[in-house]
Amino acid sequence: MSVVVATLNEARRIGPCLAGLAKQGAPLREVIVVDSHSKDATPAMVEEIAARDRRFRLVNDPPLPTGWVGKVWALQHGLGEATSEWVLGIDADTEPQPGMVAAVVQAAQAMRYDVVSFAPQFADMTSAEQWLQPSMLLTLVYRFGAAGMADPPPDRVMANGQCFLARREVLLANGGYEVSRQSWADDVTLARWLASRGVRVGFLDGSRLYKVRAYDSLGHMWREWGRSFDLSDATTRVRQWFDVLYIALAQGMPWLVLLAFALGALSAQTPAGLVLLRLNQTLVAIRVLMLLALWGSYERRSMGFWLSPLADPVAAWRLILSTVRRPKGWRGRTFTLGSAPDPSR
Repeated sequence: MSVVVATLNEARRIGPCLAGLAKQGAPLREVIVVDSHSKDATPAMVEEIAARDRRFRLVNDPPLPTGWVGKVWALQHGLGEATSEWVLGIDADTEPQPGMVAAVVQAAQAMRYDVVSFAPQFADMTSAEQWLQPSMLLTLVYRFGAAGMADPPPDRVMANGQCFLARREVLLANGGYEVSRQSWADDVTLARWLASRGVRVGFLDGSRLYKVRAYDSLGHMWREWGRSFDLSDATTRVRQWFDVLYIALAQGMPWLVLLAFALGALSAQTPAGLVLLRLNQTLVAIRVLMLLALWGSYERRSMGFWLSPLADPVAAWRLILSTVRRPKGWRGRTFTLGSAPDPSR
């Protein structure tokens, strides 16, 4: 196993990641931290742990080429540095739990995946964040199904770049990360591209394997989650707008419809009105029950978590905004990109 961590000014967050990786045993062979010339203490932190653990090494990626997102370019460079059969890309804000490296390889081998990524457990979230983020997360479940679904169609495959495992030879044979060079949803773009070429790709629950604290505040989460969770770079435009309509009707509107009934703007006195009422009551009941499915995805559950179904209209609105606005920056960088790569080609 070669682990690749792409970094840019991650000194405030990378400590738990490095510490967690240092505690991993076999089959971890090397940890390659690809730093994009950070201006903070990130390189010093990596060099400090490398002095104690020879598996760690710090490298700098070459100047960013035109038409590449920085993280994807760093991963591509890390792939070239890796020497092991398996390559695991993880984010600097993750906290690997003991045995994670062995567990992800065992899962891939047991289920015969050449590429597999893992959903995290979310940690240290404020009550406000737990009010909104589960609703945004569930838009993915409504659209693409839960982690662990077997062999979905290539254009519905899900992935998570926070913990993304692949056979090195499979990546190299398919151009590495290049297909996702312009993608804001690089993980899903790459996974769907590989699945379309016959590679067996999986997406599993990894909530016991690693934790993540990706955002500093509700506003930060609103901006960064909304940057890519529409998956426009990995979905055809027609299917994308079908998904938006589906989320609006199945997740965003039911609370508003019930509110309209409660205020008397809609009436259940007619057969059509009664059907509309019962349909939306059922959708809300299903949504509330889905909190149980999300239980393990959160380290601690505040009152915000239990009230998160009320945020569904807000999450649906954020999906619409994400769909109509293509982002330009990430982690403090602004990128000039062409049209998104077509994952079907």
